[in-house]
This record gives sequence, C-alpha cells and structure tokens, in this order.
Amino acid sequence: MSKFLSSEIVETDISSVQHSTLLNHDLAPTTKAQRKWGIYNIAALWISMSACIPTYMLASGLIAEGMNWYQAVITVFLGNLIVLIPMILNAHAGTKYGIPFPVYCRASFGVLGANIPALLRAFVACGWFGIQTWIGGWAIYKIITIYIPGWDLLPVWMSGINIAQFGCFMFFWGINMLVIYKGIESIRFLLDIKAPLLIALGLALLAWAYNEAGGFGPMLSQPSQFVVGGLKEGQFWSVFFPSLTGMIGFWATLSLNIPDFTRYSKTQKDQMLGQAIGLPVTMGLYAFIGVAVTSATIVIFGGLPIWDPVVLITKFTNPIVLAISLFALCLATLATNLAANVVSPANDFSNLWPSKITFRIGGLITGIIGILIQPWKLVADPSGYIFTWLIGYSALLGPIGGILIADYFIVRKTNLKPLELYLSKGEYTYKNGFNTSAIVALIVGVIPNIPGFLGTIQVVNPASVGAFFMHLYNYAWFVGFGIAFLVYLGLMKRK
Repeated sequence: MSKFLSSEIVETDISSVQHSTLLNHDLAPTTKAQRKWGIYNIAALWISMSACIPTYMLASGLIAEGMNWYQAVITVFLGNLIVLIPMILNAHAGTKYGIPFPVYCRASFGVLGANIPALLRAFVACGWFGIQTWIGGWAIYKIITIYIPGWDLLPVWMSGINIAQFGCFMFFWGINMLVIYKGIESIRFLLDIKAPLLIALGLALLAWAYNEAGGFGPMLSQPSQFVVGGLKEGQFWSVFFPSLTGMIGFWATLSLNIPDFTRYSKTQKDQMLGQAIGLPVTMGLYAFIGVAVTSATIVIFGGLPIWDPVVLITKFTNPIVLAISLFALCLATLATNLAANVVSPANDFSNLWPSKITFRIGGLITGIIGILIQPWKLVADPSGYIFTWLIGYSALLGPIGGILIADYFIVRKTNLKPLELYLSKGEYTYKNGFNTSAIVALIVGVIPNIPGFLGTIQVVNPASVGAFFMHLYNYAWFVGFGIAFLVYLGLMKRK
C-alpha cells in the first residue's frame, strides 16, 4: 500500500520519439509542471460529474423494479463503492507516467491493438454525450415553454420530438463544442466552480422540499405504497444483483479512462483520496436527494411523484428561481458531460490517427455521433435505461478493466517503459502492433454475457436463451472482469 500511495512521478523526455506517428501533443505524457490537480481538484471532478440529473433520477428505475427508497439508495452507494476499486487502480498509471487512457492500453493490447478498447470506450461515451446533451437541451426547452406554451403544440418533426426540442438540443450541443475548443484547463475550471455550487443547491432543494412538505413525504414514511408491484419475500436479491451491476455500469466507463484525468494529479495520494471522497458519497447523497425531494412533491403538488427535476422546476413561478434553476441544471449537465463523455473519446479518436486527429477534432467527432444516436430514445424508459443500456455496456467494458489491471499490476508490477509506448517498433509492438493475448481475453470475457444480452433486448426469446445465461447476465460486469483477468494472466504466463 505504501508503494501504491507513493508520490513517485516519472518524468519522460519524449524528444527522442517526437517524430513518431503514435505521438501528438494531446497524447504525450504530462510534465511535472502540468500536474496541478490536488485532492480538492480530483474530489471536485467526481462531485461535479456525480451531481447531475441522471444521478438524481437513478433511484427511480430501482424503485420502479420494486425496491423501497433506502434499498435503492444503498444499492447506488454500494455500486459506486465497488467501482471505486478499479477506478483507483487504473488511475495509478495516469499519475505515475502522465499518460492518457489509450496510451495506457498500448502496454496490454499493443500499440495498434490499443485502438480496440479505446474505440469501444469512445462509442459508449458518445452515447452518454448524446444523453447528457439531450437532458441539457430538454431543461432549456421546458423552461422556455413556461413563457412560450405554443412550443408544446408544435407537430412532431423527427423521431418523436418537435423542431423546438431539437433546436434546444442543438443549442446546448453548441455550448459543449465551444468549451471543448477551449481545452482541458477550461473544463477543470468549470468543474472546480460547479462542485461546491451543486452541493449547496442540492442541499437547498432538499431543505425546501422538507419545509414545504412538513417532512420528506410518504415515500419515505410509507414506501410500500409507492413501490410498483413491490418485492415479495425472497425476491429482493433477484432485483438487487442486476441493479448493482447497473450501478457499477454507470461509471464503468470512467473506471477505464480515469488516467485521462489523473495524469494531471500531483501524487497518488491525491488521486486516491480525491476519488474516495468525491465518488461514492456524492452518488449516494444525490440519489437520496432525488428520492426525498420526489417524495415531498406528492404532498406539495398532490398527485403522482415528480421524478424529473426539469419538470419539477417548471412548477415554480418566480422568474428569479426559474433563472437560477435553469443555470444550475445547465451547468450541472455541461460539466458532467464534458468531463465524463468528451475528454476520453477525444483522446481515443486522437489515438486512432495521432498525426491528423487532435483533441478538438476528437471532441467534434464525439459530438456528431452524439446527435446521430438520437439520445431522446435512450432515456425514454428509466427501467430499460438501467437494465439494457447500463448493464449492456458494463458487459463490454468489464473485461477491458480486468485485462488492464492484470497487465499493469501483476504482469508488469506497475513498471512501464514510457518511450516504448510511442514506438511502432518496440516492446509493446507484440505481433504487428497487436497483443493477441489481450484480444482473446477480451473476446472470452464478453462471450458468456452475449446470450443474456440478446435475451434482454428481445432479439432472442429469453426462454430459448435459458435461465442460466439470463441469470448470469445479471452479473455481467463481474463475470466479464473476472474471466478476462484470469484468461489474460494465463496467456501471458505462457508467453
């Protein structure tokens, strides 16, 4: 542990490989002068990314499946406590060597094979980028319709939305692209501002709900009345484990590309403590705020609980409150989107063609794909969002995490040769740039979860898939991570 927390930082002189086709300014190791992020900055990163609308609404899908409020909040917290482990482990290489995620992948997958995990991670991020951008645009649209109600009467223009909704989506998309153009330091500045502001506003919203409702409402005092279907004795675990996997899947993406941020960390202690402080606590807190405020809305407004904070804000009539709320929602969504869903794919696409694709161009590619996936369809069903989207990609990314950790900590014992990571002919070239051991381990790690995934999305009848594979899919991230971890170690040992 003392070695893990060591402040050791490797300063790499890349002048000898400056003409390499695998190097550009954005993929080069950070210098000591660039490593300015302390505990507060890393914690602020996670507080800023976690304090967002999807986190606020995360418990809604679990309650819809039959959990009560405290079971849902505990599941959210526990899932993030578990994913914190690979998060801190993968962060180590970023801090020690100053390298981004795709370069980190070169050690295990090969200098060209690294594009496989990088692109898999990038395309998932594009999906997330689209979702968060849609949420930000939706917030703007709903606030404006208070003053221009005719917008709600506009005919459907494309794939279930009207032209005003699409226009707000594209406006918020443009703001994201502008910050991307400004670069990584502008994103850090945004995160540092957002973290304390969003915690304060979240607690203020909680206090308002408690005061207006005279408590936290019936969902917390009589939860069984508001659980869809309810969970009978013995049914809890059948819902808990797929839900837990979904919660891990929520940040499974960042557990891989966390070196993109910790490459700017001052020490290992800073990245470790910053993440431990910022991630699970904020996720649990905002999930609770979401449940408690939603419960209070039953008393305050009458009728059904209001889960969507955007809809809740439209209930206020004070223009100052509306303006502050709109600003807070847009800031929350913008900061989360840029940090969680743009930094990584921008680097990942850059790694595909370093001499031509810069961080900015990679960010633009991310933005374009985020439009094409039509994200408004992904968030239409909160249950499908958790049990199809989150679990589905966790089955894909779990094996990558297993391979990276096995390679870095067991095979190499945290010792990399930084310059070799940028050489097309070097130690990490393997066979024509690809490490077949990593590719085989990835495929083997994914295969057991394919039947369950196909059954879940109804491509294949779940009955024909079989109860075993459908049940196994509930543990998709764990299964993929464990199998790929062991297979990779076995294959590398033979080499």
